[in-house]
Amino acid sequence: MPTSPVVIGVDSSTQSTKAAVTDAATGRLLAVGRAAHTVTGDGGARESDPEEWWQALREAVAAGLKEAGTDPSAVIGIAVAGQQHGLVTLDSAGRPLRPALLWNDTRSAPQAAALTEAFGGPDAWLARTGSVPVASMTATKWQWLREHEPAVADAAAAVRLPHDFLTERLSGVAATDPGDASGTCWYSTATGAYDPGLLDLVGLDPALLPAVAASGAERVGSLTRAAAGALGLPEGIAVAAGTGDNAAAAVGLGLGGAGLLDHPVVSLGTSGTVFAATRTRPASAALAGFAAADGTYLPLACTLNCTLAVDKIAALLGLDREDAEPGGDAVLLPYLDGERTPDLPGASGLLTGVRHATTARQLLGAAYEGAVFTVLRALDELLVAAGLDPADPGVRSRPLRLIGGGAQGHTWVETVRRLSGRPILIPESQELVALGAAALATGAATGDDPVTVATRWGTGRGRELPAVARDDAAWGRIESVLGDAGGLLTGGDR
Repeated sequence: MPTSPVVIGVDSSTQSTKAAVTDAATGRLLAVGRAAHTVTGDGGARESDPEEWWQALREAVAAGLKEAGTDPSAVIGIAVAGQQHGLVTLDSAGRPLRPALLWNDTRSAPQAAALTEAFGGPDAWLARTGSVPVASMTATKWQWLREHEPAVADAAAAVRLPHDFLTERLSGVAATDPGDASGTCWYSTATGAYDPGLLDLVGLDPALLPAVAASGAERVGSLTRAAAGALGLPEGIAVAAGTGDNAAAAVGLGLGGAGLLDHPVVSLGTSGTVFAATRTRPASAALAGFAAADGTYLPLACTLNCTLAVDKIAALLGLDREDAEPGGDAVLLPYLDGERTPDLPGASGLLTGVRHATTARQLLGAAYEGAVFTVLRALDELLVAAGLDPADPGVRSRPLRLIGGGAQGHTWVETVRRLSGRPILIPESQELVALGAAALATGAATGDDPVTVATRWGTGRGRELPAVARDDAAWGRIESVLGDAGGLLTGGDR
């Protein structure tokens, strides 16, 4: 049993909750408790019951403490990193009025387009928020709710993001952080505050929103008696503001603040995301210009269709996810749930180039290639926005940090290597979101800078794979198909 203080970092993602029981001094991961979530909906709808997130957090913490053999009295702090953008509406007692609309719910695509136009176009939004509304963003979901379920919107006594909801259950305090708030499209990265003009545009009373802490590591409150009883933890321990999942992963990698800057990260999970910590406020229509948890910036591009989409193709073909080989002439764009980058919310999957000689393994390989191409093209857009040339040898020689569940898959890793032509760094730590949250919890409990904490822990260290020659033929083939697909891909929704 450890003698040093312990913190708990919570990763509340789309599919599950993980609770990382972590030695606060060394960063040693003592145990990870897990509990699943339920996601429902079809036809673009994706919803979850926030109460299930709370129950999953309780179960994950209990499982983690039991596996670690940790005396709960050793725990000094807790922080939550959550899936971004989800819309949680609460009544006056803090209970959900309806299931949360998740980040990958694309029903609000028409509202995104209408809001963009109503506020003067993309440039006006970039100047305020650093991002242009897409269906993922919380403001578009709130507008959808106002139009489709006005009674629920009118009854809302509080509006929260997923991680805000859980932080409030822990501390009794309505608080968020700049990183997660910047994904709402009603928070201004230019001013570091909620934007009154944008709140007026979507008819949202700022009194319904949580206060924005200075950073994700700020101690916003203490664990309440009720939460302590539910979790089996000491009452009064530090509760950090927490942040969104990608911002927490950046902390876990030691990015931002006094840590590494402009080092790109590719995350292969339910979604595929690319991001980098910068001190320059980004403003590109191709990116989400998020804030980081610690006061720097975290420009990010996100694709909806990544590991789950490829797993679906594998299941349709009756193959294991590793039963793949390069796609040959086949091109498969696995846009099974619409797409965010490129902004094609009405997209469906597209398969072309199939011949008599095409094998099932090649079709699965083509799905990998289509997903990886989409993520890497988003990375190129991020680099350009940061003032870097993606083709510059010096830029291309910098390793890509590859994280997420896909980073543990051989075919995912090799497809990224082959289509990027860049060296790859795979961190040894597999729970970077939860460990980033643990660093935020340590900061809340001790006052230490969380990026410095994570750097000291070494959670960003890993094995580096050398670059291989880029498969320009595959890249060009996919690029040509995407450019020519037009209405076939979008169903007329360009």
